[in-house]
Amino acid sequence: MAGEQTTSEKPTDARALAENLRVALGRFVRGVRKQANTPTTSQSETLSLLDGTGPLSVAELAERRNVRHQSMRLVAAELETEGLVSKRPNTVDRRSQLLTITEKGRVQLARAREARTMQIAGLIEERLSVTERQTLEAAIRIIERLC
Repeated sequence: MAGEQTTSEKPTDARALAENLRVALGRFVRGVRKQANTPTTSQSETLSLLDGTGPLSVAELAERRNVRHQSMRLVAAELETEGLVSKRPNTVDRRSQLLTITEKGRVQLARAREARTMQIAGLIEERLSVTERQTLEAAIRIIERLC
């Protein structure tokens, strides 16, 4: 049955497995970002969040990114100066404004995502056998169950 162990299997320590997964995924993500020349920044993370959720206030962005309001305000100002986000009135809370990703911001975000995807695809083609690709596909499904 699913979830049961056979007598030849040893139980896997969940904490050790979690630590190994955290380290491996972190190293993988950092390596891909570096090789694709798309380093993570507070700006790219903010653009990604706005792209996924829609307009948010600086306070909401700070909370979701787990950063100080002042830090998020500085990031938002940089993004606005570069034309990657725009501000609009918040009809729910007139004391704040909502930030929205612009088309220029979407293009920049899409280019960075595509560069990372192509970097990963190249690594898969270069380093993994067909069997390993199938194992990776299964591992992705398992990781998605943890989300």
